[in-house]
Amino acid sequence: MGEVYKAQDTRLNRFVAIKLLPQSKSGDPSRRRRFVQEAQAASALNHPNIITIHDIVSDIDADAEYMVMEFIGGKTLIDVIPNGGLRVPQALQYAVQIADALAAAHAAGIVHRDLKPGNVMVTASGLVKILDFGLAKLTDRGPISQTDATVTMSGAATLTVEGSILGTLSYMSPEQAQGKTVDLRSDIFSFGALLYEMLTGRRAFDGSGISTLTAILRDDVKPMSEVAPDVPQQLEQIVGRCLRKNPDERWQSMQELRGELNILKQQSDSGRLYKSPIQIPPPKRSSSNAMIFGVVAVVVAAVAGTGGWWWTAHRNQPAVSPPAATASAPPSVPAPPPAPSLAPDPAHGNTVLSNDSVLEMVQAKVPVPVILAHIRGRGRSSICRPGKSSV
Repeated sequence: MGEVYKAQDTRLNRFVAIKLLPQSKSGDPSRRRRFVQEAQAASALNHPNIITIHDIVSDIDADAEYMVMEFIGGKTLIDVIPNGGLRVPQALQYAVQIADALAAAHAAGIVHRDLKPGNVMVTASGLVKILDFGLAKLTDRGPISQTDATVTMSGAATLTVEGSILGTLSYMSPEQAQGKTVDLRSDIFSFGALLYEMLTGRRAFDGSGISTLTAILRDDVKPMSEVAPDVPQQLEQIVGRCLRKNPDERWQSMQELRGELNILKQQSDSGRLYKSPIQIPPPKRSSSNAMIFGVVAVVVAAVAGTGGWWWTAHRNQPAVSPPAATASAPPSVPAPPPAPSLAPDPAHGNTVLSNDSVLEMVQAKVPVPVILAHIRGRGRSSICRPGKSSV
C-alpha cells in the first residue's frame, strides 16, 4: 500500500512515522480512497493497542498522500515469534491485548480484514499495537460487502501483487477467501490463525497459493497437541473454535472470546493453568525405615520366644508354702506383688526394657545380636515377669 519512514516532528519535537502513497500508485482513485479509509478507520478508534493517526496530508503538487502516525519502537510478531512458538504466558499476554483492540474496533463497526503477524507490533515493554487498517471496512455492524474486490480471487491481483498473497492469504477466513460477504467473525478466524502461529511457531495454513487456499476452505489445522504439547488443552480448544469453517460455529463476538482468554491469563498468572492434573505418586518407604521395621519385627519375635520359654519353664513348679505360724505370733499377711514399673530394678541393678527402649537401640543401629543378647540377659527379671509384658 505504501512506504513508511521514520521522521521528526520539528514543531512538537517528537518522532513520528509517515506513510506515503507514492505517485505511481496515487493516480488510482481506488487506492487513494483506501489510503484515506485506513486513516479514517484507525483515527476513529482511541485505544492503547491500536496505532494512533495524527494527520493525513494531500500534497497536490507532488500528487501524493501522506499519513502521519505515532512512531512505535518495537518489533512485529514476525520477528518476535521464535521457532517452536512463544511461551504460553507470553502468548496470552499478547493475545488478550489483540483481542481487546479488535473488540473495540468491532464495537465501532470496523473490521480489520488483514490481521497477520506483520500488522501486529510489540514494544520492549510488552505493549501490543495493531497496525495497518488499509483493508479495514467501515460498517454498520452488519455483513460487509466485498464488492471492492479486496480479497476476491478474481479481482485481488492488484492487491496481492503488492501485499504478499501468501502472507495475507494464510490468515483469511474461508468466506473472505471465497469473496463472500464477511462480518466481524472473519476477524475471529484470522485471530485464531494468528494465535495458532504464536503458540506453535508455524502457520496454521501454509504452502503455495492454491494449497493454502484449499486448506483454508477444507482442511483442519494440525492439532496443537502434536505441534506444541505444552499448550494447555483449554487454550487449544479456544483456538480450534476460532478456526471453524462455518462462521456460525465460531465465537460469535470478540468480546466473548476476550473474556475466555482473560480467564486463562488469570489462571496462568496464578499458576493454576496446566495441561493436565499433576499425578503425585504415593510416598515410598525409605530403605532405612524398612530396615528399622524389619529389625523391630525380629526383636519382637525374639522377645516373644523368650517369654514363652520362661513361662513354659516355670508354670509347673510347685508354689512355695509360707512358714507355719507359731502360737506366739499371729499369722502374717503376705505383701502384694510390686506394681510394674519402668524404674530401675533394684534386684538386678538395671532397668526394665520396653518397646521404646528396643526402638531406640534399633534406630541407633545397635547390631541385632547385641539387642537379642541384651533382652535375654534381662528376660527372667525384667521382661517376662508373670502378669507383665513390656514388649
